[in-house]
Amino acid sequence: MFVLIVGVGRVGAAVAKNALSTGHEVSVMDEDPLSHERLDAGQATSWEDAGGHFTVGTALELDALREAGIERADLFIASTDGDNTNLIIAQIAQKQFGVQKVIARVMDPARAAWYREQGLHTISPAQEAIGMFIDAVQAHAGVV
Repeated sequence: MFVLIVGVGRVGAAVAKNALSTGHEVSVMDEDPLSHERLDAGQATSWEDAGGHFTVGTALELDALREAGIERADLFIASTDGDNTNLIIAQIAQKQFGVQKVIARVMDPARAAWYREQGLHTISPAQEAIGMFIDAVQAHAGVV
């Protein structure tokens, strides 16, 4: 499976490394060329020597997305640090390029829920944290 991940922060880099190590073809894109260091950190070989592809580019530029391989992506992950960017590029991947599976990280739980209702697969780390805190409070309340 060909996976394209836009945004090579801690989350994007970890997902990319995992996907590559489990046998997938992985391309990542970030506007910061230094984000490449996250891909090499802790690895025996460089990202490229391990078979990964890295593109420096802005997520909203169609040419950069094409260079990163969006036209052949089976899975597209929008994992930048901006909800607006993630939502826009996820929709571009889904509607313009016909990527089969698209996932967008959306910090705002309300926006994540609304876009999920519109058919976009969203992951909301903030919503996950809220749920974990609520569970912890309830578990503690049961102990007291």
